[in-house]
Amino acid sequence: MALWMVRAGSAGEREQFALDEHCVVIGWDSMPDLSTLLERDQLSEVYRKLHPTEKPAKVANVVGQLFSFAHRIQKNDLVVLPLKTRAALAIGTVAGSYKYHKEGPDGAFHRLSVRWIKTDIPRVAVDQDLLYSLGAFLTVCQIAEERIKGLLEGKKIPSPVKAEVVEPEAEDAGEGDNPDDIDIREIGRDRIVARIQTQLCGHKLANLVEAILKADGYMTKLSPPGADGGVDILAGRGPLGLDAPRLCVQVKSQSSPADVTVYRALLGAMQTFRAEQGLLVCWGGFTKSALGEARQGHFSVRLWHSGDLVEAIYRTYDRLPAEIQAELPLQRVWMLVRDASMQ
Repeated sequence: MALWMVRAGSAGEREQFALDEHCVVIGWDSMPDLSTLLERDQLSEVYRKLHPTEKPAKVANVVGQLFSFAHRIQKNDLVVLPLKTRAALAIGTVAGSYKYHKEGPDGAFHRLSVRWIKTDIPRVAVDQDLLYSLGAFLTVCQIAEERIKGLLEGKKIPSPVKAEVVEPEAEDAGEGDNPDDIDIREIGRDRIVARIQTQLCGHKLANLVEAILKADGYMTKLSPPGADGGVDILAGRGPLGLDAPRLCVQVKSQSSPADVTVYRALLGAMQTFRAEQGLLVCWGGFTKSALGEARQGHFSVRLWHSGDLVEAIYRTYDRLPAEIQAELPLQRVWMLVRDASMQ
């Protein structure tokens, strides 16, 4: 049983489709039915005709991924889908062979059916070196990592010296564990998450959220450690914090997803404190039921997982207190954006 990573778009644009339709999907919708291209050379020839200006390394990279998706991934193999729209992983087993679907949304023509086992494994529950192996830019790649199987059973397995992408076959030039094939932004975010988890856990996480709100212009009142009556932070606008919008904030530092009862408790607290808006921060993300119910309250409550919190830190970092900057030392780095001309 092999283990594969299959992404669902650079921004996660096809991941909800993949979860709802119990499949993994890839783009390259200009390509025809891959099941008719049984040899790698055949697939390469078709791809080059459709993309005559692409460089040989890029062609080999893409052809290797397409061939793996259509012909190397087998029924009962494990597949992991790193989610972009929330800080979580989805893991399942391949339920059937490759199929070509001309109907459906753009970018969902090439599919493999999947029996999803877990769709809400928090990234914060995964070791950093394993997250690094899942940080490849590649859409499809095989992962040499046994701990993924342990995650399905909720096990914490000791880290090996190195987790890695499986070395590609020689004809897959350009594909593999190359620094240029790693999503530096995603890896950087994961390292910041790990730092917060060790340095700003527990009640300190509420302190961090309060600092972000203050940086955004709110006057705040932070509850002391211990029982908080369902509210960690009360926030409002104006010199006394009495002006709208008035905000109730609950912060959960748990590494497991928060369920819908936590969301409903915040709604109750908002009524008690007569707050127009709410913010629920859960380090481990949220269950599907919580996300579904929160969608109905989109204009009154926001949900933040660990990744959302990091984005808020990026936005306000220069205005955060010196003591928080000391515990979370960050430096902005400018990089050349990877594009087609750099392949």
